[in-house]
Amino acid sequence: KKAKGDPKTGREEESHTCCGCRFPLLFALLQLALGTSVTVLGFLMAGISSSLLVRDTPYWAGIIVCVISLVGFVMLCISYQPDEKTCVQFTVKLMYFLLGAVGLVACVLAVAFAAHHYLQMTKFTCNTILESCQCKLDMADPLGRTFIYQDAADCRSLTNMLNLYLLLQIGLNLIAALVCLSACFVMWKHRYQVFYVGTRFYPLMATESQQQKV
Repeated sequence: KKAKGDPKTGREEESHTCCGCRFPLLFALLQLALGTSVTVLGFLMAGISSSLLVRDTPYWAGIIVCVISLVGFVMLCISYQPDEKTCVQFTVKLMYFLLGAVGLVACVLAVAFAAHHYLQMTKFTCNTILESCQCKLDMADPLGRTFIYQDAADCRSLTNMLNLYLLLQIGLNLIAALVCLSACFVMWKHRYQVFYVGTRFYPLMATESQQQKV
């Protein structure tokens, strides 16, 4: 066994940590916080108006990021084996990497949809008509498309609140996309050898025991 004060052990433990945390603990915590925030904010946006499309309320992106974080926590519960000798360890790591890539794409799509909607909102001219907010890009064009937001008694408060939510969605999903990209990059670059997950396992080799006896 290695002594606790052995400098080699300390250097080995440091080489398998990231910012003081075992991989993927840091990324999993960030993904859980960001995914929960995006999900809650998406459902709040859906409650503003029943006319909002699913793409404009990206709770789906938040749910995907939360699932990725849960897989990351599962990785921490798996005992570390050198060279991925267990099928479970390899499967969970592969699942975490693939889900991270899916989460990256979902967050980028959420950012694109929210940014597009926000740009449209800045050019809208809205009026309240029969408990709904009707908006147009060009009021002088009779053939122009009309965007209707149901269940809105006050267009001004709806547009202000929706603009705020869209900006928050852009920021949160952008950060979540960067976190997912960083997690995938770390796992791909180091090939699971620099950062370890779960409980560190040191098998007692026969040759080591013989050397200690000598």
